[in-house]
Amino acid sequence: MKTITDKARIEEIFARGTVVEVLPSRDELMVRLMSGKSIRIYIGVDPTGTAIHLGHAKNLFFLEELRQLGHEVIFLFGDFTARIGDPSDKKATRKQLSADEVKANMAGWIEQISPILDFKDAENPAKIMYNSTWLSKLTFEDILELSANFTVQQMLERDMFAKRMKENAPIHLHEFMYPLMQGYDSVAMDVDAELCGTDQIFNAMAGRTLIKRLKDKEKFVIALNLIANPKTGELMSKSNGTGVFVNVPANDLFGSIMALPDPMIEPLFLNCTRIPMEDKEALLASGPKEAKARLASDIVRRFHGEDAAKLAGESWNKTFSKGGVPDDVQEISLGEGVSLADALVGAKVVASKAEWRRLIDGGGIKLEDDTKVTDPNFKPAKGAILKIGKRRFVKVV
Repeated sequence: MKTITDKARIEEIFARGTVVEVLPSRDELMVRLMSGKSIRIYIGVDPTGTAIHLGHAKNLFFLEELRQLGHEVIFLFGDFTARIGDPSDKKATRKQLSADEVKANMAGWIEQISPILDFKDAENPAKIMYNSTWLSKLTFEDILELSANFTVQQMLERDMFAKRMKENAPIHLHEFMYPLMQGYDSVAMDVDAELCGTDQIFNAMAGRTLIKRLKDKEKFVIALNLIANPKTGELMSKSNGTGVFVNVPANDLFGSIMALPDPMIEPLFLNCTRIPMEDKEALLASGPKEAKARLASDIVRRFHGEDAAKLAGESWNKTFSKGGVPDDVQEISLGEGVSLADALVGAKVVASKAEWRRLIDGGGIKLEDDTKVTDPNFKPAKGAILKIGKRRFVKVV
């Protein structure tokens, strides 16, 4: 496949991906991309959760567009590093995962990323790799040799370690191993560039150090922004369960986007859609509901197709704009002696009885006629439809 060197197209890819930093420099990377020679670039993600969110998706859009220019792209499952636990931006040590937990988390990921990355292209398909392939084979001697390329002082320069030192919080030895192992991924795959979020620059730079020392090769680090609410700074996070996750039905994905705070409209437009840039001002001026509906339609179309996006939009409009009830309302069984709270928790409609109580106290449980439920021990009639929070409906059967 011939490499495309259209500078305007490359610059738009960088703008929509929101490239924050390039190391050693953006100019050097641009020269390389304009040279006509293909580069091998990867992104690594640790499967610490069962689903990816739009924050991951935005980086994969960027990667796919580089693939379409003719570059070789790799999606790396950090199935070994997930068992160590990435300390990036963490005030405490991550829970270490077992091999079985990591495998279970990965189970649906390929299906989730396939609408973004083209793994079936005849000429230049995206590739999938797993870092357990090489990391699990390293001997203690190998690890000692790799460790000799770094100092303890270098590791302690990381913000989260410095903060923990200041607060007398523990730093476990295995956490120092994380950037070392992630860094070795670059050597094992012999890459030219790594794509990462700004929270991963330290780890990516470890790879730059190792590939330079072990292979005398320069590696570019391309750091993209993290999707966050511009006003609150809250990030999408698979570990914390926050954000818009893509492993959900079309109606739920559409509704999740519509429920986002209004300040998220512009970041989503830029990073998670490919609505033409010239439409930006008109979209932002159309009002929050109309703008989010267009964003939601574009994003749902990507993951579920044109028909599903259209139906999801119609369902949301019927349910929330016109006060209706969705056609695919979830049903819960309320057996003898089972409380409504227990049934909802069991069906994972609400996370816990504490959340149920908060919803009751806050007027977040309503009947179909919009009557608020104020009694936590409320017993609905058979066939009753309840509205839970802003977007969930259940029918008692």
